[in-house]
Amino acid sequence: MTNILVINAGSSSLKYQLIDIDTETVIAKGICERIGIPGSLLSYKPTNGEKFEKQQDMHDHKDAIQLVLDVLSDPKIGVISDMSSIAAVGHRVLHGGEKYSEPVLINDQVLEAIEECIPLGPLHNPANLMGIRGCMAVMPNVPMVAVFDTAWGQSMPKKAFMYALPYEAYEKFKVRRYGFHGTSHRYVAGRAISKLDMPKEQTRVITCHLGNGSSLSAVKGGKCVDTSMGLTPLEGVPMGTRCGSIDPAIMPFLMDKLGLSAAEMDTYMNKKSGMLGVSGISSDFRDLDAASKEGNERAELALQMFAYKVKQYIGAYAAALNGVDAIVFTAGVGENDRRMREMILTDMEYLGVDVDFQWNQECPRGEEVEISKPNSRVKVFVIPTDEEMTIARDTAALAL
Repeated sequence: MTNILVINAGSSSLKYQLIDIDTETVIAKGICERIGIPGSLLSYKPTNGEKFEKQQDMHDHKDAIQLVLDVLSDPKIGVISDMSSIAAVGHRVLHGGEKYSEPVLINDQVLEAIEECIPLGPLHNPANLMGIRGCMAVMPNVPMVAVFDTAWGQSMPKKAFMYALPYEAYEKFKVRRYGFHGTSHRYVAGRAISKLDMPKEQTRVITCHLGNGSSLSAVKGGKCVDTSMGLTPLEGVPMGTRCGSIDPAIMPFLMDKLGLSAAEMDTYMNKKSGMLGVSGISSDFRDLDAASKEGNERAELALQMFAYKVKQYIGAYAAALNGVDAIVFTAGVGENDRRMREMILTDMEYLGVDVDFQWNQECPRGEEVEISKPNSRVKVFVIPTDEEMTIARDTAALAL
């Protein structure tokens, strides 16, 4: 048994999974919440055991990591004998800028590079660093690997990642499209390619990671050639609370009308827009679906807008790829919202998409399924994402 600990650190939270990489099975997982805030809580669930919760102050991410290790090795409810049973730690890191197109073993130089990218990922990179440094403090001799969300987009050609701004914006400040959800796109694209009866280098796949945050990728021969999120995760399709791509002139117009500062405008677009902004009731697609069934027109409008924009991106990426062999739906909405999938996939016969809409309604959740008909020229798959397993594999490949 070779155990990899996968860490996804937020500013006041820390998700973790312990994975036996030899058998690729999850042994235990959980989350530390309210780190640095009164009422800190650890949740822990061994795969073959009962869920356990512990309320204990966690002043920082070092405390959280220590608590995770304590519960993993607890004589009564733990799954390992001690810390030495963990061979390596894999960290999800949001932004690696242009420096990293692959996962990397963490050293001082890597930490410095993650710190340099804080202006590009101000919400996530500081938290990712806290998670890494917390682990290093508690597990100083265990190899650690950074798996970057933005690495996926580093294979995009310049014509796809550049913005038509004065070139100095790119040269001086690295303003360009980076893309996000990279680990998810990479995982589901790989699974889809394995299901296509054709050489990998010839495959053309469009991956749709649809959730509270959503992005699409155009994938040629297993590599990203375009993706919908940009310099930040705000660009692309509308999302739970994010507006997605809009006319940039709207920003100074509304700042003037509403008297907003740049920071307030940023909050307006990131936290108050999207499904929440249009519907006025919720950012959760399940709430919108329920409200729509009760006749709420704005909830239905939000859903229609989302489906329309995803459909537009699929059409654009089919053009960029010179055709498409498979479309993949993943993440919370993509995997579970049957009606949304139908809204997106209706009227796509021109592209060679022929969906079995009855099976789309009946197919099991949580499993890899094909919802296109056998004679459909374009395959349509629903594939549950597994970013943690991808991080564990990357960590094992580098650290063991």
